[in-house]
Amino acid sequence: MFITLAKDLHPAPLQVADDPRWARIVARDKSADGEFWYSVATTGVYCRPSCPSRRANPRNVQLHGTLDQARATGFRPCRRCNPDGPSLEAGNAAMVAAACRRIEQSEEEPSLGELADAAGRSAGYFHRIFKAVTGLTPKDYAAAHRAARVRQGLEDGASVTTAIYDAGFNSSGRFYEKSTFMLGMTPTRYRAGGAHEEIRFAVGESSLGAILVASSQKGVASILLGDDPDALVRDLQDRFPKARLIGGDRDYEALVARVVGFVEVPALGLDLPLDVRGTAFQQRVWQALQDIPVGRTVSYAEIAQRIGAPKATRAIAAACAANSLAVAIPCHRVIRKDGALSGYAWGAERKRALLDREAASDNANRSVRA
Repeated sequence: MFITLAKDLHPAPLQVADDPRWARIVARDKSADGEFWYSVATTGVYCRPSCPSRRANPRNVQLHGTLDQARATGFRPCRRCNPDGPSLEAGNAAMVAAACRRIEQSEEEPSLGELADAAGRSAGYFHRIFKAVTGLTPKDYAAAHRAARVRQGLEDGASVTTAIYDAGFNSSGRFYEKSTFMLGMTPTRYRAGGAHEEIRFAVGESSLGAILVASSQKGVASILLGDDPDALVRDLQDRFPKARLIGGDRDYEALVARVVGFVEVPALGLDLPLDVRGTAFQQRVWQALQDIPVGRTVSYAEIAQRIGAPKATRAIAAACAANSLAVAIPCHRVIRKDGALSGYAWGAERKRALLDREAASDNANRSVRA
């Protein structure tokens, strides 16, 4: 005959240190914010999981599944992580998004001091957060936006002078100092659709198929992947319909070999001067993509958060699809939130192959360091 003891009917509660949520608190996991909260008896506060405060002793911690449960302790909200309001990260993203709108809507480029004052932050703090979120300084973001406005004006048929002033330049001299850098050619040639611009190109072969690399005077303007070299050349012609395409010589083919080498062995790295042509928003996205380390992936939602546009996941996907610099701007490192590969302009099989190679390269590097 077995006797069931009372304590067996009521097993001891799981200790906080053994709860999987405690590991997320120790890691200051931002993705856990909003899923649960915790309170600390010795300090009398409740916090979000990512709170940057000094780590509490788990024996003094209680975990709460809802914010109301955390409030019911009678403790006060932590001043550092503000568990009752938006997280610091979300607040910074909103602040930067507001600054981006201010830049885009201003007749003339606002100064760093004006942007920082509007955000209620010091100039140094604002500058640091803006770059962390967008990948660009406020000045670079403003320049990219004005360049996009000039390009749009010229494409819409405006005169060069009208496009310059409509974009917020208060003198043509200031614009012409940077015009070739901004447009990749003179404004008049850009207005003519790139007529007479010279684009050098060559096609190489890799285990993923054909690779076409094309460059302007400024830098590499296209890296295209595919099965048919002739189709890649036609694609290049469609992208630069009025430019003069010139087949690359032996020296240029060496550049193509570098790109092929990177595709085969990602650990080699790929450091090339680029001629990146896109809107200000696209350039923000592409800069964020270039900051993703080899062997890592992020979701479209994560990129949206990083550039201060948390609701722009569809626009992020569109910017990835518009990327004409395969592997140099690694849009293959962006996947869906559920881990699915999603679309890729050069085929899902190539995307998977690139990610597998980069993951293997990253693992090999870690083994060597260990």
